[in-house]
Amino acid sequence: MTKRKKTLKRIPSFKSEAEERKFWETHDSTGYVDWTQARAVRFPRLRPSTESISLRLPAPLLEDLRSLANKRDVPYQSLLKELLAERLADELRKSAPQTSPRRPRRIVRPAKPRAAGK
Repeated sequence: MTKRKKTLKRIPSFKSEAEERKFWETHDSTGYVDWTQARAVRFPRLRPSTESISLRLPAPLLEDLRSLANKRDVPYQSLLKELLAERLADELRKSAPQTSPRRPRRIVRPAKPRAAGK
C-alpha cells in the first residue's frame, strides 16, 4: 500500500505580523506545512537580547519578591522583569497623549459687507 502525497493549502500573504499571528491562532498548520520534512536547527552564535545590570534592593523587598516568585513557581528575576514590564506599560499608557474624538470646529467666516442700496 502506497501513501498518497497530501495536498497542502497555500499560505496566504499577510499585511502585518499581527494579521499573520491572528491567522495561525485560528488555523492548524498541518494543512499548510509538511512537518515530515522539518529538521532541527541550531543557532549557536545567537546572543540574548538582554543586558545585565546591577540593582540594589532593600532586603525586605527582595525577600517579598522571592517569596512571591516561589508561590508562583518562577525564578524571582523573571517575576521582577514581568512586574517591571507591566508597570512600565501602565505608566507609558497613562503618559501617552489622550486622543479623544473631537468634532471638527465650525469655521465662522465674517459676513460680506452688503452693497449700498440693495
